[in-house]
Amino acid sequence: MIALILALVAAYGVHLMYSAFAFGWKGVQPGPTAEVKADHDRVGAVVSSLGLGDFDPRALVAAMVVLALAGFAFGSLLFGGVIPALIIAVFAATAPVGVARVRHERMIDHAHRAWPAIIEEIRLLTGTLGRSIPQATFEAGLRSHPGLQPAFQAAHREWLISTDFARSLDVLKSQLGHNTADIVAETLLTAHELGGGEVGNRLGALAQDRMTDQQHRRDAVARQAGVRFARWFTLIVPVGMALTGLSIGDGRDAYSTDIGQALVAVALILILACWLWAGRIMRMPTEERVFA
Repeated sequence: MIALILALVAAYGVHLMYSAFAFGWKGVQPGPTAEVKADHDRVGAVVSSLGLGDFDPRALVAAMVVLALAGFAFGSLLFGGVIPALIIAVFAATAPVGVARVRHERMIDHAHRAWPAIIEEIRLLTGTLGRSIPQATFEAGLRSHPGLQPAFQAAHREWLISTDFARSLDVLKSQLGHNTADIVAETLLTAHELGGGEVGNRLGALAQDRMTDQQHRRDAVARQAGVRFARWFTLIVPVGMALTGLSIGDGRDAYSTDIGQALVAVALILILACWLWAGRIMRMPTEERVFA
């Protein structure tokens, strides 16, 4: 019971410290006061800059607090000490950030897989139906993947205001922030300015190039499937060994000693370091933006 109360107090203290540092919340209340609610958009922009997309900051903090509590309680029950429980609580609290980032990266990846279809539709609209390149670009983009549509809508508004295709494509590149969008935009701009009968061939070659690039990336991700599965063993095996140690002889008493607590803390830090290092080396390289 005492351990649970300490876990609740520690988790709420972490919540207050984090919310005060990240969001500027003051006082001991769990939520923001009226004067800081106006900063929600600014906080959302910061969250987006961290690669978390449009994830709600309040939901993110709530999930971090809940998992920190669960991690602290699990660590206290397993190892019977504060330091190992705090290490587990910190690691558990970072899980929502990792999940949000992975979800956002997958959404972006799925959105950019739509580019070959968009390019092919632009080629058909300009070649078969006689649309201009700007008109075909925005028609195809506004019917594309939902993750790309807001950027095309912003670029289309710029086109309606200025009729400057270069400025409109700059808006598109800025909104998407991806190397594929940069390459497509520069190709469309060049085709629009130069014209000629080779527009269809250029767009066809670009669509094929993007399809080849995406296929190579999918193959690389598929080859990593076994490694990603094996990565979980860096967590599962040590936890299983710890649970086994509790049931053998005086294993629980050994954990509660000073030396036992120190060794557990070092082991947890090494496990977390291996987990983070494995995730880092498996991360797919990001294409450099040449036309940003």
